[in-house]
Amino acid sequence: MPDVPAPPPHQTPQTLDLRVSKRILWIGRAVYPLANIARVYSFDLRPKRKEAVLRFLRYSAGTLAVAMLVMLPSLPVLALGGSDGRSGAAGYVGFVWIVAALAEIFFLIDMLGVLTAPSQYVLAVETSGASTALVTSPDRGYLDQLVGQLSYAIEHPDTELRVTVHSLTVSPRNYYFGDNVNMYGGSGNVGIGS
Repeated sequence: MPDVPAPPPHQTPQTLDLRVSKRILWIGRAVYPLANIARVYSFDLRPKRKEAVLRFLRYSAGTLAVAMLVMLPSLPVLALGGSDGRSGAAGYVGFVWIVAALAEIFFLIDMLGVLTAPSQYVLAVETSGASTALVTSPDRGYLDQLVGQLSYAIEHPDTELRVTVHSLTVSPRNYYFGDNVNMYGGSGNVGIGS
């Protein structure tokens, strides 16, 4: 089978060699025996935007609840007055609000990072174990062609292949991976049909 043509030029410095040699798939410095590859496919890797907003709201509510609980002991001092304890209690309450505001800023930045993250078209290589390798390219057709090339290499032990792809570093917490399956009813389902 002929080699895959080089991808269009791109200014990303994080390129990797993806090569098949002697029944081994190399992605950068990672090694995957072709016999252990369970699936090779390409798909759109989409950010979990809805979950990021819900997580922000949940963390915000939790931060507000914790701040109120932490300030609870100082509220009687503030309400009853007294020059000695009042300034100390007011400083404590101010400190709690500053910490809560900083936490909210952190949660907001985290949410905005997910909301503004682009979708990525990726090539995924899943093994029979738990590991998955993801690579990308600015050309979707290039990745789709690589799926065919890697599938061919799995079935033909004498195949040699060497191409350039781009590395991809994403947080699994912020992206949807793999297939989505909606299952209704029953218990103990393991995904085996009858």
